[in-house]
Formats: sequence, structure tokens, C-alpha cells
Amino acid sequence: MEIVLSLAIGIVFGSGIWLVLRPRSFQVLTGLMLMSYAVNLFIFAMGRLEVDRPPLTPAGTTPDPALLADPVPQALVLTAIVIGFATTALYLVVMIGVRGLTGTDHVDGEEPDA
Repeated sequence: MEIVLSLAIGIVFGSGIWLVLRPRSFQVLTGLMLMSYAVNLFIFAMGRLEVDRPPLTPAGTTPDPALLADPVPQALVLTAIVIGFATTALYLVVMIGVRGLTGTDHVDGEEPDA
């Protein structure tokens, strides 16, 4: 299962890099989003994902770290998702404004010569 998750993260990140190198700004934005999703998956996977383990200490018991899920990667990924959403919205507004001012969505601002 680890190899499947590793390959999936690598493919998503590689696709993001490929899109970042494209000439259109929407493709660059999509590539940045894919790369952030891949990093979130990586952080989440490094947090020792366990099934049927409580994230918090049950009431009246002594905490045993071996029996609990690690909440730090979950909190980091949740924060990264919120920040990524806000950043994507900002990039999208700026991209639409630049498209309106220049009339093109190319990263360098010029249409290629056919």
C-alpha cells in the first residue's frame, strides 16, 4: 500500500511541475494547486495514518502514545488546505484582472508567433 501512495503522490507532484512549466496562467495555477495537494498528501501520510485509533485521549485513561493518532499532521494539512484555498482565490482574481488589462493569459504577456 505504501508504494501505491508513494506513486500517487509522485504522479500528482510531477503533473503539477509539468503544468507550472506551461505558458498559460490558468495552467500554472492548476499546477500550483496540484503540487500543494501532493505535499498535503505527503504530510498526511508521514503522520502515521492508523485506522480505528482515537485522535484524543479517552476520558479517565492515561495517555499512551502508541494507541493514539498523531494530531499534528492533521492540523498542519487542515491549515494548509485553508491557506491554499485563500491563495488560489487571490491568484484567480489577479489572473482575471491581468487578463482584462492585457487581453492575454500567457505568463509572459505575449501571444506566441504562429
